[in-house]
Amino acid sequence: MKTKIRTRLFLAITLTLAVLGSTNCGYNAIQEEDEAVTASWAEVLNQYQRRADLIPNLVNTVKGYAAQEEKVLTEVTRARAGVGSIQADEKTLNNPELFKKYAQAQAQMTSALSRLLVVAENYPQLKSNENFRDLQAQLEGTENRITVARNRYIQAVQKYNITIRKFPSNLTAKLFGFDVKPSFTVENEKEISKPPEVKF
Repeated sequence: MKTKIRTRLFLAITLTLAVLGSTNCGYNAIQEEDEAVTASWAEVLNQYQRRADLIPNLVNTVKGYAAQEEKVLTEVTRARAGVGSIQADEKTLNNPELFKKYAQAQAQMTSALSRLLVVAENYPQLKSNENFRDLQAQLEGTENRITVARNRYIQAVQKYNITIRKFPSNLTAKLFGFDVKPSFTVENEKEISKPPEVKF
């Protein structure tokens, strides 16, 4: 009786391994795509850090010309501190709540910087200042890099999530505990779907 059970168990395990081996269980693909997601996330963080490093110089330059705009300068500084208070690393990718919190902090930073640049438009001497122009150009370049890095991250997450949800690699993903990773979403979807008002 025990021999029959052992034989059946051995045959079941052998058959399972043969099926997984012949259908390409996807383990290696999942590993590669997981690493691609991690690498692209690191690049997003790198670009966000570059932006955070530029902000004190930008704020100080504007402060010299637009001291009365203290509220906007304080908002930018507060937004930068908010971003810095969230420790974003590889663990962020596996924690949807932390990921959302980090994305919201970055959105607040973007909004505060936009208001700062609008304030700067009201000061012709500031716009002509060489330091300000250089910082503004670096900031615009960084925003473009952030967009590219986020796009690459979104594509890497999409590819990874498709792989771990497709059969038979979904079985391997469940077996080894690979979960769907969060992607960037638009917080204010209703607002950005409205056409902009053009006034002359």
